[in-house]
Amino acid sequence: MRSAWATNNRVTIFFIEQLPATLWRAPVPGMRHRTVGMIAAHLHNARCQWIKTLGREHGVRAPTRVDHRKVSRRALAAALRKSGRGIAAILELGIAADGQVPPSRGYVWRNLPLDVGHVLTYFVAHEAHHRGQIILAARQLGSRLPIAVTGGVWQWSQRTREARA
Repeated sequence: MRSAWATNNRVTIFFIEQLPATLWRAPVPGMRHRTVGMIAAHLHNARCQWIKTLGREHGVRAPTRVDHRKVSRRALAAALRKSGRGIAAILELGIAADGQVPPSRGYVWRNLPLDVGHVLTYFVAHEAHHRGQIILAARQLGSRLPIAVTGGVWQWSQRTREARA
């Protein structure tokens, strides 16, 4: 579980680091008030909310959210490293509690089963969705990303080695 999350986190950071600067502030087709950078910032901010919701009562502190309108790629990559550690701490809580993230009063949504497998899968799926959304937006904007980037998000063995380094 730990390694799978670390790899996903590295995939997301790799992807953000590789996005062209010209694409960062580009408006997403069909979403008038949303830019590519805003979608990317949402990844960190959503992690922060989940860390706060599931971890605060158990001593896991959520990192500071980023300003989704102003954050740079570099600052977001640094923030994702911090929120990645927070999500890892939530998974560790669950592993230590016989595979179940301990209940918290802050978790009122209740759409996500709190066994570690479901929690991990949810976070990975959420991030993969938004990475795909950004890839599609780039294509729609006529800024097709290089194969090293789009293919790079599928190089999980390489990203695993990078996560361990």
